[in-house]
Amino acid sequence: MEKNQTTNINRSLCLFEWAVLAYCAFTLLLMAVLGKQLVNPVPMLMGRVGIVALTIVLWLLYRRWPSRWTMMLRVAAQLCVLGWWYPDTYEFNRLFCNLDHLFATAEQWLFGCQPALVFSQQFTSPLISEPLSLGYVSYYPMIGSVALYYFLRRYDRFAYCAFVILGSFFLFYVVFIFLPVVGPQFYYAAVGTEQIAQGTFPDIGHYFLMHQESLSIPGADGLFHDLVQQAHDAGERPTAAFPSSHVGIGVVLLWLAWEVRAHWLLAVLGVLTTLMFFATFYIQAHYAIDAIAGIFAGTAFYFLMRYLYKLKFRVQN
Repeated sequence: MEKNQTTNINRSLCLFEWAVLAYCAFTLLLMAVLGKQLVNPVPMLMGRVGIVALTIVLWLLYRRWPSRWTMMLRVAAQLCVLGWWYPDTYEFNRLFCNLDHLFATAEQWLFGCQPALVFSQQFTSPLISEPLSLGYVSYYPMIGSVALYYFLRRYDRFAYCAFVILGSFFLFYVVFIFLPVVGPQFYYAAVGTEQIAQGTFPDIGHYFLMHQESLSIPGADGLFHDLVQQAHDAGERPTAAFPSSHVGIGVVLLWLAWEVRAHWLLAVLGVLTTLMFFATFYIQAHYAIDAIAGIFAGTAFYFLMRYLYKLKFRVQN
């Protein structure tokens, strides 16, 4: 089956590229439905045109010069573009009524407090904040390391790895579009931490349609804390809180490492994903329930993408 997969890849767009084009088509249709409600339709449209053009150009480049390196270029380009797709979800979910009051209430009911508030207030030492921030900023290096491992050690499964990662991302993005939960760093800033500490979680409606103010990243100053703050300032938006895609994709990567028995990589990813799990609500990017849901969502998305990939080549054969 691997030989047939490689042959099919050489002839046409890869399945991971079809996933990109499918997400483009879906969001373009959504843009047409929402019409004039969108705040920034022109940049959104031009971004999609650019991504489609990039996909086609790199595919044609590979057709002209087929090699492992031009295939790597096709995958790397789509992974890099994920940084553009993430804030794009905000352009959709800002149109819907915010739901953070429901999630903060559920958090309070489940834990008897707001872990995102209590955890960051109780543990301010760099001995805590720096390892957790390390886990959080390891997100994209973790993705790159798994893709690189497949490229170097299991090239016959490289396109499969890319499809599982990108397909999982796009499933998360679809959820984020229709589930307008922004997370503590934005919601707490909007209503005030005093109200949150008192267990008051007001419904703020369409507040985030035009507001993007957030709290500063908790923790002591340090290399990794500062990197988290810089990344937050550069590209964070009030979007994509539930479920945590950081945790979810971390779990997807663990499954991919487990699948090829990359034990040393699995061990490193396990440590970093554990740190990232706690970091998501320590830095107030997520509620604790977001991180927990990320574990289940990541597992479900991994097995779904794995099934779809196998189904596609089973039908072809």
